[in-house]
Amino acid sequence: MEWFVAEDGWLGRAVFLHALAALYVVAFVAAARQGPALIGTRGLTPVPDHLRRVGFRQAPSVFHRWWSDRFFLAVCWTGAGLAALTLAGVTARLPLVASTAVWLALWALYLSVVNVGQLWWSFGWESLLCEVGFLAVFLGNAAVAPPLLVLLLLRWVLFRLELGAGLIKMRGDPCWRDLTCLHHHHETQPMPGPLSWFFHHLPGPLHRVEVAANHVTQLVVPFGLFLPQPVAGVCAGIMLVTQLWLVASGNFAWLNWLAVVLAASVLPDAFWAWLLPRPVQDWLVPAQAGATPYPWAGAVLLVTALVLVLSWRPVLNLVSPGQAMNASFEPLRLVNTYGAFGSVTKVRHEIVVEGLDEDGVWREYGFRGKPGPPGRWPRQYAPYHLRLDWMMWFAALSRRYARPWFPRLLRRLLEADPATLRLLAVDPFDGRRPEAVRALLYRYRYTTWAELRATRACWHRDLVGEFAHPVTLATAEADWA
Repeated sequence: MEWFVAEDGWLGRAVFLHALAALYVVAFVAAARQGPALIGTRGLTPVPDHLRRVGFRQAPSVFHRWWSDRFFLAVCWTGAGLAALTLAGVTARLPLVASTAVWLALWALYLSVVNVGQLWWSFGWESLLCEVGFLAVFLGNAAVAPPLLVLLLLRWVLFRLELGAGLIKMRGDPCWRDLTCLHHHHETQPMPGPLSWFFHHLPGPLHRVEVAANHVTQLVVPFGLFLPQPVAGVCAGIMLVTQLWLVASGNFAWLNWLAVVLAASVLPDAFWAWLLPRPVQDWLVPAQAGATPYPWAGAVLLVTALVLVLSWRPVLNLVSPGQAMNASFEPLRLVNTYGAFGSVTKVRHEIVVEGLDEDGVWREYGFRGKPGPPGRWPRQYAPYHLRLDWMMWFAALSRRYARPWFPRLLRRLLEADPATLRLLAVDPFDGRRPEAVRALLYRYRYTTWAELRATRACWHRDLVGEFAHPVTLATAEADWA
């Protein structure tokens, strides 16, 4: 069965699986730390309410069988533990059936979280992790030769990820076509990173070069993934470098890192043998395979056929003038469509939440990732995903994104709810209840070089108006216009 084996994919598969396990650890830990406050029984959008509206067939999840906050945490920490063992190399050394079962459990557990996560787990990288995680089930353990078909399916995911992002830009905001989007994007992106201020202040011509290079990488280079080596590896390397550039310029959870991991699976073993020391290679690939088990080969063929059939709707979406940016076409999220920043915001607004103390002074709550006090420099959080911070960015774009969770957030702050306060970086009341809370809307912009030297602040902000009027425990969650 020589046709079945990717002889130059041993190290690439091992690197891919270990890196994917690391991202699973991040995803499960983030869910465990944030989930109870966001979707728990007393969360901002409680899962029990969601399960009464959505059935198992619409959103398969173990939580249809049983829900409690403790069970949710058990699922998350079980997933994190299995992923950590896999990262340590334990799973690859298990018998094929056991190794497959571990990867299948990781996929099923995370899919269960995503399918009850509602708006907090509605981002494209959630579906991407589910899709890639499902394909990882069929990559085998260290004693089975890497299956060529599954490695090609990973390239198919990377192809759709990059091409979808490129097409949505060309069909969307005109600034992508006139190469001016990066005059605004670094300043208005959902969660800037520590270097985003410097990226924003790059010369205008260099911004145009960035956009043009992005178009080439997303609209031309992906087609080279299906050419023979070394062309496919070179194309994957270009994508990998581009994704690392995006990692440096902002916080996009594990989207860019998962694209890097996918690109790494395309690089031939000759590259990894040159890059990695011999002891690392021997640890990643502890054994060579004998004959490929026929049941295993049959399973790979069936999965390949399934993915090809399910790819029909994502392909139609790619060629459609009304392309959806991020969408799943079936509840298991096996083959999805992707895209990012079809439109670019030109002005940045931020919601600032404040509490009233007993002396009548309004004090600002501090969020972990989103901009707050002008002098607070952005942090690097990706691949960790700060879900509340991201939704605050959407809420600042339109109040419709803030329903129904924002009034509940204000109530939890009035209650000094410990789980909610753990989502924040600064609680100005140190766990005590404020007298009232309110939300103000500010216009934010990056400071200039001169302003930075004078104030050491990266942001300047001007008050626009009131986003949510002051509420107390007696009036919280009342209708707000």
